[in-house]
Parts: sequence; structure tokens; C-alpha cells
Amino acid sequence: VQLVESGGGLVQPGGSLRLSCAASGFTFRRYHMAWYRQAPGNERELVAGITSGGGMTNYAESVKGRFIIFRDNTKNTMYLQMNSLKSEDTAVYYCNTIIRDAWYWGQGTQVTVSS
Repeated sequence: VQLVESGGGLVQPGGSLRLSCAASGFTFRRYHMAWYRQAPGNERELVAGITSGGGMTNYAESVKGRFIIFRDNTKNTMYLQMNSLKSEDTAVYYCNTIIRDAWYWGQGTQVTVSS
């Protein structure tokens, strides 16, 4: 199982970024996926999740209405569209899946929201 995040960077408050998670080594379309984030000194927290077929999603209250999670099962890729970014969104963002009770993570991508 390999999960590779990309798309992070430095953005000003109010700006947008789109993160990608390229998956390999498993049958992507069969598994739910999620984005987590971890800011310095904080625990890792769930940002958004999406079902295997993409039909259902859930979001942390702090990102509802600003972030959109979606996936393309033909490309084995999951995305996180982040709009109206705030300084408190600054964190390392991780892609996640759970396969047979084993948790898998990518290496993370840094998102910094600052003027």
C-alpha cells in the first residue's frame, strides 16, 4: 500500500489549494478514504472522509462549507479542495485508508496559510 500526497504549499488567508493523494498497491475503489491533518503541538485530527464509491462524505465542523473531498476511482486518486483558507488550517495533511483493520498513511504534505 502506498499513499502519496501532493499539492501543499504556502497560501495567503482566503486563498485556495487542492491536495491530491495518489494510491497504489491496493484496489482503491473498494476502500473508504480520508484526509487528516496535524498542526505542531496538536494531535492528528480527521478533516474529511469519503466512501469507496464517493457517494458519501463527512467533514470536521471546522472545515464544513470550505473544503470538499472527492475522488476519481479511474485514476486511483483522492483530492481535497480547500477554499477560504485560514491560518488555523496550517498543518501537515495526511491521506489515510484502513484495510483489514490496518491503518495506512502517506508521508504528508505541508500546508501553510500566512500573509
